[in-house]
Amino acid sequence: MIKSFLNEQKDKSRYVSHHIDSFNDFVARRIQSIIDELGEIKIDLPTQESLTIKLGKVLIEAPQIRESDGATKSILPMEARLRNLTYSSPLYVEMTPVFEDVEHETTFVNIGEFPIMVKSDLCPLSSMSRTELIAAGEDSHDMGGYFIINGIERVLILSEEIATNKLIIQKKVEEITARLDSKNRGYTQRHAFERKEDGSVVVKFANLTSTPINLIILMKALGLGTDKDVMTAISRDGNINEATYLHLLIVDVTSSDDAINHIGHLMKISQKEQIESRVMNILDNYLLPHIGQTAASRIDKALFLGKVINKLELLKSGKLNDDDIDHYSNKRLRLSGDLLESILRAILLGRWGLIARLQYNYQKMIKRGRKLPNLQSIVITGVLTKQILRAMAVGNFANQTGVSQRLERSNFVRAQEHLRAVVSPLSSTQEHYEARSLHSTHWGRLDAVRTPEGQNIGLRKFLALGAQVTTTPKADDDLKIESALKSLGVLKEL
Repeated sequence: MIKSFLNEQKDKSRYVSHHIDSFNDFVARRIQSIIDELGEIKIDLPTQESLTIKLGKVLIEAPQIRESDGATKSILPMEARLRNLTYSSPLYVEMTPVFEDVEHETTFVNIGEFPIMVKSDLCPLSSMSRTELIAAGEDSHDMGGYFIINGIERVLILSEEIATNKLIIQKKVEEITARLDSKNRGYTQRHAFERKEDGSVVVKFANLTSTPINLIILMKALGLGTDKDVMTAISRDGNINEATYLHLLIVDVTSSDDAINHIGHLMKISQKEQIESRVMNILDNYLLPHIGQTAASRIDKALFLGKVINKLELLKSGKLNDDDIDHYSNKRLRLSGDLLESILRAILLGRWGLIARLQYNYQKMIKRGRKLPNLQSIVITGVLTKQILRAMAVGNFANQTGVSQRLERSNFVRAQEHLRAVVSPLSSTQEHYEARSLHSTHWGRLDAVRTPEGQNIGLRKFLALGAQVTTTPKADDDLKIESALKSLGVLKEL
């Protein structure tokens, strides 16, 4: 059966295809997406003149190295191993300075060196035959899927996380709760909902974790000004639980303005003229960001909160079962592309990240009398290079340790196993009995036997032999699914 399974796979890197496909997607689509989100960089000038740097296309070439004499040449993995080098490529971004509404020359600026995955599309080994691989000093059976950092082979371990943008309701004795990890453009905001004994439902999110906010007040602040609108959002047929209905009458908020002022009081905003702007900024950017982060999304957020109240009421009455958080449909795996995307965003947008340093350097040049200096001279390429290499070498990604590990080469099978390892973010020093236990949904996805003994038992796992990691569908895939459902009569035309 295993032999037949392998013969059906045309790709020789079948066992590590999840790493390679994710990295290829990161290079082909996600880096450009991050730059497109930035769009442009506005520089504050002391002369009050306007200066903007427009960001355009991203260019990343095959791995290369700059020698001590300044010459640049291509490099293969074996040379990087033998010379203790990093198998990487320069990352270029198209930049166009716009000074006083006048566009100047567009140039490709090198923002740093980026590690390249072995056997990815950018790696020359991916297109070599067996004979060419042997001539290049490579094992023709090696599947790739790892990086070479300072001559050391390192692999990014698959990381488990709770499924984002999915409401998970739970019931423990009389405690009715729900959680939602709302994710949009690489930013994740956790929401914790709780149904109180008096029938009210509150939520904690962003910097409001110490002061939970009533969902009905939030719904009114988002634009549902009347009790009828709130009732319709909770249940379209008007069948509302008595406790919820009584709580709706008790809430001392009659309009959207009252709701905004109430939230501003909870946020301890002293200046009245700033209450509305600051409250709506929190609600737009940090409340359910996956629905939207603009004023146009407020009503959709209010309707979603109504569904949350309805689900928690159905769970309370026993008409709805709670969710099993250990069920694998409620979990997702973070692949190489996801991990690299998170650290690239942090490097570019951090407090002392690449963009902040670019603005600072430009301002220094302006003070010296140079209004339009060479763009390459103000971009410190070492910022991106050093921070990525530090994360890859140490293994710390977004406050999570052990993500990057040295590839075990004790034997061929152990190396492939290491590339298919899955780790849980839960602490190994705590019990977490249910998370460590074998779940029925692990069948066919995770190895039911292979897990270490001791503290890491059940928290460190490995993909099953025939398991494949699916990826998030793109917009074209969504249209195909929608079209198929309409043709079957399952989904009606809007």
